[in-house]
Amino acid sequence: MTATSPSIPARPQPAFGGQLPPSDVSSGVGLAGLLGLLVWILFCRTFPALAPVFGLPPEYGVLSGPYAALTAMVFTAGPMAIWSLLVDKVHLRPSTGLDWNLARRIEDVLPDASIKLVGLWATWAILAALYALCRWYWDGQYLFVMHLLGYALLPLVVLSVPYVVWLDRFMVNPRDATWHFGAALLGRGIGDGEAIKRHWRAWIIKAFFGAFMISILPAGFAIIVEADPAAMFGHPVEIAMFFITLLFVVDVQIGTVGYLFTLRPLDAHIRSGNPFLGGWLAALICYPPFVWGVIGADGQILSYESNVADWGHWLAGQPALLWGWAGLLVFLTAIYAWATVIFGIRFSNLTYRGVLTNGPYRFTRHPAYLSKNLFWWCSVMPFLVTSGSASDALRNTMFLLVVNAIYYWRARTEEAHLLAEDAKYGVYHAWMEQRGLITAPLARLQRAVWSRISSAKDERAAPGLDRPREPAE
Repeated sequence: MTATSPSIPARPQPAFGGQLPPSDVSSGVGLAGLLGLLVWILFCRTFPALAPVFGLPPEYGVLSGPYAALTAMVFTAGPMAIWSLLVDKVHLRPSTGLDWNLARRIEDVLPDASIKLVGLWATWAILAALYALCRWYWDGQYLFVMHLLGYALLPLVVLSVPYVVWLDRFMVNPRDATWHFGAALLGRGIGDGEAIKRHWRAWIIKAFFGAFMISILPAGFAIIVEADPAAMFGHPVEIAMFFITLLFVVDVQIGTVGYLFTLRPLDAHIRSGNPFLGGWLAALICYPPFVWGVIGADGQILSYESNVADWGHWLAGQPALLWGWAGLLVFLTAIYAWATVIFGIRFSNLTYRGVLTNGPYRFTRHPAYLSKNLFWWCSVMPFLVTSGSASDALRNTMFLLVVNAIYYWRARTEEAHLLAEDAKYGVYHAWMEQRGLITAPLARLQRAVWSRISSAKDERAAPGLDRPREPAE
């Protein structure tokens, strides 16, 4: 990672005939995963009625445990992989780094594959040691993740051997970043330093965010599977919270698949991790353990929820407004979930894995950040406080504005990363500033504000420029 602040590189001239560039991920991938997830949720909810079919007693309960939530990833990832291979045929793209006509002999690839396996296993060992050292991974929601990874370690080590050997038979350049790390460990030269950095950026992203995503799978999944829709009927707050939770489950399930299934044959590998230190700081501050004590609840540094009540409290007794506000919050959450679904199997923070130009990214470059931050304003209402204190309302409002600024910072560092990696993103970036339904008006407003500020500075400086010089002594 570089310590310098990222700047937006010069954008290339628009290509594709002035049209919006095609997306590297089709809409069908995410929709296939969404359908598979919903089918599994329906199966888990109706399992008591289906239990006799499997020879189980009819009083058997719904499937809402952590392993049912984990199994949901199979029903999400499977359809997305099938669609990617059979419909989009992503395995044939040059961006995979694979050439299926190569088919090298196994004995020819074994030397490089062995070095790569050393690098891979050493990486896993170092990450396991870091998991063991970091105390937050051994408490609360993370305990399930640690036990799961313990069970998965041996199968992963065994399966990695045939997978790496098979993949090396078709890789255009088998000596990838993992190979360079393995070569450095084995004393086969110092290795390519930049390649080793790319290797570790990718694996730190997978390890940090993968563990977090798995840890939050079970809770939301259980709520959705165990929910009683009949009990919510006529209650806008409860109905809204059910759909908001469902949409967050969709977001988390598909997002988790994206972090874990970074496979080259699916063209879903991490091509590069964000190289900017500012990008990492802006992203990590929004997630545990860094978010604990920084953002959110009362007592944290950027606490925008001090002495607040939920939106249902402030709108109580106004049914029409309650229903309308409930619909608004569900809509904002749906945009947030849609922004993840459209990634298909390639979702993850801090990475470049292709360019998206469809779905909500057709209207704004950062639909997830925009909808999430608007959701916080509409749900928390930080400017309304139960204490009646104007200072509480002011602090809450100012701190939420700071959180908004952090997400703006994240967006800028992500743009700098993608603009440096792919000329197509430069075309997309320029197109959105000119024609994006949401982005273009915001860009014009930003330019107008900066123009006013610059004009004001010039006006203040002008008198000094015209003032006659004092005669020399």
